[in-house]
Amino acid sequence: MKLDPVTLAILGNKLAAVSEEMCLTLQRTGRTLYVKETADFACALAGLDGRFFAYPRSIGVSGFVGLECGPAIAAVGTLEPGDVILTNDPYRSEGLATHLPDLHMIEPYFHNGKIVAYGWCFVHCSDVGGRVPSSISPVNTEIFQEGLRIPPVKLMKKGEMNPDVALFLNANSRTPDANMGDIRAMLAALAAGRRRLEQTISQHGAETVSAAAVDLVAYSAEKARTVLKRVPAGTYSFDDYLDDDAATRLPVRVALSATFADGEVHLDFTGTDPQVSTAMNIPSRGRPHAWLTLRVLALVNTLDPTTPLNVGMLAPVKITAPEGSLVNPQEPAAVGVRHAAAIRVNDVLNGAFGKALPDVMPAASSGTVIPVVMAEPDGHGGRRVQVIEPMIGGTGARKGRDGIDGRDSGISNLANNPVETVEAELGIEITTYALRPNSGGAGQWRGGCGMELTFRVLTDDSNVLGRGLERLLFRPWGSNGGRPGMPGQLILNRGTEREKHLGKIDVLTVNSGDTVTFLTPGAGGWGHPAARDPQAVLQDVANGFVTIEAAASDYGVAIVDGVVDAVKTESLRKGMVASTVVNGQGVERERWDQAFPASVMDGLNRSLVALPGSVRQRRRREIFDAVLAELPEGFPRVAATQTAVNAARQRLEAAAGSL
Repeated sequence: MKLDPVTLAILGNKLAAVSEEMCLTLQRTGRTLYVKETADFACALAGLDGRFFAYPRSIGVSGFVGLECGPAIAAVGTLEPGDVILTNDPYRSEGLATHLPDLHMIEPYFHNGKIVAYGWCFVHCSDVGGRVPSSISPVNTEIFQEGLRIPPVKLMKKGEMNPDVALFLNANSRTPDANMGDIRAMLAALAAGRRRLEQTISQHGAETVSAAAVDLVAYSAEKARTVLKRVPAGTYSFDDYLDDDAATRLPVRVALSATFADGEVHLDFTGTDPQVSTAMNIPSRGRPHAWLTLRVLALVNTLDPTTPLNVGMLAPVKITAPEGSLVNPQEPAAVGVRHAAAIRVNDVLNGAFGKALPDVMPAASSGTVIPVVMAEPDGHGGRRVQVIEPMIGGTGARKGRDGIDGRDSGISNLANNPVETVEAELGIEITTYALRPNSGGAGQWRGGCGMELTFRVLTDDSNVLGRGLERLLFRPWGSNGGRPGMPGQLILNRGTEREKHLGKIDVLTVNSGDTVTFLTPGAGGWGHPAARDPQAVLQDVANGFVTIEAAASDYGVAIVDGVVDAVKTESLRKGMVASTVVNGQGVERERWDQAFPASVMDGLNRSLVALPGSVRQRRRREIFDAVLAELPEGFPRVAATQTAVNAARQRLEAAAGSL
């Protein structure tokens, strides 16, 4: 049965509205700040194949369209009305869950004794046990350290909560009451979806609604292929780096070749580093997973906003993600900070697509999402655990548009937490929550500014965690002559004699009176800065996005007594030389690529990923230690002589050849 276009459009809107009502129910009944304010959750309707045919556009995490419920459903066996599946295990759910704090629920929706669809929802909960408060640590080395693993099990049986499952949940969390509050909100969301779907069936008939679930996916697939046919055929390659793996000083490479042909795209991540021994691995299971395909969704929806948001958008996408690599790790790899690697995957997709569509794709966004967590003593031997803010930077500039300041929805559309709400929940005083001047990359169109968050701690023996600190070394790149954004920083007690500049942290212990400052990266600029309209630069200065000094040094615009001095500006701009590189990645990345060229790294990583897991990381470490021994301490922040760079590259080439 194939529906006519009018009926399909009506049902498409109705079913999407069901998923959005589920999300609204979840948000309004949720217990924690991360649900009520940040909106780190999502809901959807899945077909009999376990894939989403209706997904909300305007609330919750927008990028999980490609997740699959099928393996989790199959794992529990026969389902009855009132049953609800719960899981958080990335490996046993085959990538539905991607780290342990994300609790996923699935409920079968029955009509006349038969399953007609599934309701799905997830929330990021406060704590599922593990080594540190909030469960996520970048330096965990295996998933067993990250908290309670919940294989697909029935939390609800025939409408009654399984007391044994609830007991395990409560016994393995520092925040059992908060968790259970959010779990009950999830159950309420699934119930709302069940009622609304039944109402839709009563209006249109079960056969028609079931046909819509299939036709909507096919329609999205058709529209996605039409969009991708507009991309010039060819293979476009790009690579980028995480600063390090949080345990060593070795950067972590993400490489991609995107091949477009006849309305399809093949994303090949061969050349990406092997899985790391810390928590940044992405458990994709080698599928066109949500974390590996987000930029495809963005591209399709940008070029055709009428495309229904469902799994059909990924039908034209093929994936090669070598097993044992960062983007397809082998169990029991730790995955808690997988979002840091997912953001870099998004950046390489953006960079590769930008080579195909330079006038469409933006420069790099800030490249980081940092859920800043506070765990403070509760006075009864335990700890209160809350997210202060999900800190982000800015959005990359694109042809004709500046980037968005302090807003980056590259991998999610999380909201910020109101300062008043945070201060009511935690013993801190937020002294600064503002945009960071001069952080956006200069360009004809300016990159979005990063953010500053400074808070004063009011309780002794508190812990601060900042998962996903990135772009402290390798900057968000500019495009088409634009300059890179400013790197991030983390500073303890800034402006005092106790000031300390920190890198990545695991658990930072702070006491009453300490201040903590997070400075997030700015995004890349687009186009030569000297081509920017001087009046736009003047407006940036007036708005506090750019200082007068940076207007002169970065844009060649002289501002005197609040107006542009045309004569001085012309003189300054005569001395500005346009960049000859497509992507301005910053001096640190340029130095790194001289010693570790992409062509050699591609071959080295192919060989490393092919090694047994027990030796893969050891061999990589040995090779990099030998190569870096030729370079100065602090490289690539510190420059090396050409002789040292040549020696390092020769060692790398020899190591790659020996493998």
